[in-house]
Amino acid sequence: MTLAVGTDLVEIARIATLVEQYGERFTWRVFTERELADCAGRAESLAARWAAKEAVAKALGTGIGPVAFREIEVVRVSAGQPALRLHGAAAQLAAGRGLAQWALSLAHDGGLALAFVVAVGA
Repeated sequence: MTLAVGTDLVEIARIATLVEQYGERFTWRVFTERELADCAGRAESLAARWAAKEAVAKALGTGIGPVAFREIEVVRVSAGQPALRLHGAAAQLAAGRGLAQWALSLAHDGGLALAFVVAVGA
């Protein structure tokens, strides 16, 4: 069995500043249309998704660069909990490592956003 984990912690104010300074130039580079709709401009939600993207890249063993931010998408499933969808190079790397199932936990409090991911495969 293959197991991979990743975690990331980010200051919400950092992401809010990037949104304020760069607007759509930043948000469209990092977040998918669906993520932007789900977050409705809430900095804490955007920061949690940023952290999730970084955590997934760490679990893949690459960091951001070999995979793009938009190739890692945080979605909400029917019960409202967050889930991951990987696209492009991120999906190819996951498949190459045998990582087929992903679990994601997000949190934000005290000016910080946290993401933790676990991936498993056969």
